[in-house]
Amino acid sequence: MIRANNIHKNYGNLHVLKGVDLFIKEGEIISIVGASGAGKTTLLQILGTLDHVSGANNGSLHINDTDVNELSQKQLSKFRNEQLGFIFQFHQLLPEFTALENVCIPAFIKKTSKADAEKRAKELLNFLGLSHRYNHKPSQLSGGEQQRVAVARALINNPKVIFADEPSGNLDSEAAENLHKLFFKLRDEFGQTFVIVTHNQELANMADRKLVMVDGKILS
Repeated sequence: MIRANNIHKNYGNLHVLKGVDLFIKEGEIISIVGASGAGKTTLLQILGTLDHVSGANNGSLHINDTDVNELSQKQLSKFRNEQLGFIFQFHQLLPEFTALENVCIPAFIKKTSKADAEKRAKELLNFLGLSHRYNHKPSQLSGGEQQRVAVARALINNPKVIFADEPSGNLDSEAAENLHKLFFKLRDEFGQTFVIVTHNQELANMADRKLVMVDGKILS
């Protein structure tokens, strides 16, 4: 599902990623752990096509048999919208929209009809136990509910891969545990591949594989 080879990233003179190689199979749940500054989030952003590798000939990245480095910006945006989903520590819901509207946004970008988008959004919110929260705005939801809305938003276009950056970092222990279990339930239900950056060792150890980053590299 994901093949990354010789991934480098520089910010000025700071060499953050130092030749990362990575292979992730379809349907795997992978956790990436390491100390702050090890390069975890930078790697996740590059894998998720939100950032680019450094150097003219440095690195290759294939996702679902697509060489993303060969895509134009317009093609890349379309690929990201249709193939990838994102869950962040800060849910990044739009405060002026309801839970249902927030979930629908990626589908609207894909030009899905309003009726089909709302039908799919309601199915996901129901699956996540939020059928009574369709018309609530983020300020009216608990932290755990907001994060589940963000999960539904990530799933609306049936992406192949879900990238999660500290997804339970802002949740209390009970809500975090529920979210962790939810990822595995989603994988079993929908078959998505998950790549999760986390400091939560419980979540990291639940994954099919735990990758440890040190100083810009993944330890073998």
